[in-house]
Amino acid sequence: MHTVTTIDALRHSIQQWRQAGHSIAFVPTMGNLHAGHFKLIETARQQADKVVVSIFVNPTQFGPNEDFASYPRTERQDSQNLTARGTDLLFLPSVAEMYPRPSQTRVSVGGLSTLHCGAIRPGHFDGVAMVVCKLLNMVQPDRLLLGEKDFQQLAVIRRMVADLNIPVEIQGVATVREADGLAMSSRNGYLSSQERPLAPLLYQALRTVRDAVLQGSQDYHTLVDQQSRILTQSGFLMDYFQVCRSIDLLPATAEDQDLVILIAAKLGKTRLIDNIYFSRQNV
Repeated sequence: MHTVTTIDALRHSIQQWRQAGHSIAFVPTMGNLHAGHFKLIETARQQADKVVVSIFVNPTQFGPNEDFASYPRTERQDSQNLTARGTDLLFLPSVAEMYPRPSQTRVSVGGLSTLHCGAIRPGHFDGVAMVVCKLLNMVQPDRLLLGEKDFQQLAVIRRMVADLNIPVEIQGVATVREADGLAMSSRNGYLSSQERPLAPLLYQALRTVRDAVLQGSQDYHTLVDQQSRILTQSGFLMDYFQVCRSIDLLPATAEDQDLVILIAAKLGKTRLIDNIYFSRQNV
């Protein structure tokens, strides 16, 4: 695996691959890699000749009093894992390389970016859209691989790519879970030994609501309220829990068929997010 830290070196490698006729898949990450990331890389290897992974903890998507400074940085171990999984190139830029001067340009996806996590973390998705747009311009991949665990992020980036006519095919990859159902996340390491056994209750609540919907229930508010009370009694502080239309993440109605249930809550100091995406068609 080749590691580069500058945009010029990255573009030089990409240019050589393009001249050789290679296709390129790209997996952007913030490091502290786990099995969910490795699934993205495995999928990328199946779909392109060359795989580029970036590790960059992006300051513009962190709000005041969030965990930018303490976000786990494990670059040496990450590099070893990427090498073992056949990654061709690791892009490991500094903040100064990515943002050499104060940006006067903004990339913002209206509507989608103000819902759910966007309402709790104002400006977060503007930071995500900006850095992903920059990375796509740098790497210029044929395919972009993103995890479905961050479903709203995936929706925001899909819309940005469509609106800006960025020539990349986006593929969402299913959430990878621990044996007890907890969605894998770099922030799971924040959970205490007492909190970790409680964390899978989020996924259990999602499945309970999904199963009730698939069995014909259309009283989404009551279903979510019941499960929210159970989670609150177990120690969670709820941010949101809602049955949405998958196309625009607005509240679902009885007529909507393609649904996603979104949830976010704090357990101690750890903020957890998860979702279940499904269709009521042919039920």
